[in-house]
Amino acid sequence: MKFDWDRRHCSRRGHITYAPDETRLRERLHATTSVGEVWRCLRCGDFALGEPHGSGPADQAPEVPRGRALRDLFILRFLAVERLLRGVFIVLAAWAVWRFSNSQDSVRRLFEDQLSVFGPVAEHFHYDLDHSPVVDTIRKTFDYKHSTLVIVAVALLVYALIEIVEAFGLWWGKRWAEYLTVVATAAFLPLEIFELTEKISWIKVATLTLNILAVLWIALSKRLFGLRGGVEAFEAERRGASLLEVEVAAGEKPVHTEPVTVPARTDSV
Repeated sequence: MKFDWDRRHCSRRGHITYAPDETRLRERLHATTSVGEVWRCLRCGDFALGEPHGSGPADQAPEVPRGRALRDLFILRFLAVERLLRGVFIVLAAWAVWRFSNSQDSVRRLFEDQLSVFGPVAEHFHYDLDHSPVVDTIRKTFDYKHSTLVIVAVALLVYALIEIVEAFGLWWGKRWAEYLTVVATAAFLPLEIFELTEKISWIKVATLTLNILAVLWIALSKRLFGLRGGVEAFEAERRGASLLEVEVAAGEKPVHTEPVTVPARTDSV
């Protein structure tokens, strides 16, 4: 059974109705019943009881995502949440690196003191802490220059800001955010692939797979960089899905009177 994105969204957020100034188009979106006036929802096409939420020329009607556009917006918002969470995590990482750069000596002393405490336990299990790869890696970080760590913290912060800007742009379905997401994500794919050659983990594999799919899906479905007809084909497709555009085309044909079923009143959000 086909999933009805329009009615699902209207059931949660309410209908969106509009009264166009054009008489013929207005008649196709409006009806009078025994319980009052009803107007067609611009999203799901059902009739909703009550006054329209807006009125004016048809070309000034609110843009209401419906059908495939509504499904695409749901996917974009999923990616937006993922970008926002990643951005917040990177901000915390940048803050940790900056704090560490200002207290390397004290952290080094704390680490060595704690290491000596665990020394007898490690010896009991025949584990050589002094030659442990993990311990060696941590000790190497203490030798990094303060300026180097500051640069790393700034770079992480810039990366986090890009992710957060992407998140807000994708949430609102902005085309510039789609371009930014594709370019920024694709730029880091070689680094993610290189990290897999060093060490494979399911988190790295899942992240790489998600990023590759996101780049391909956004670029192709949104027709970026001239793909599949480019922005003109994208705008034509979006206008073709608009209920008002459909009714404008249908208005050229004779209007057939059909019985109107009035659903329960749904408040708009």
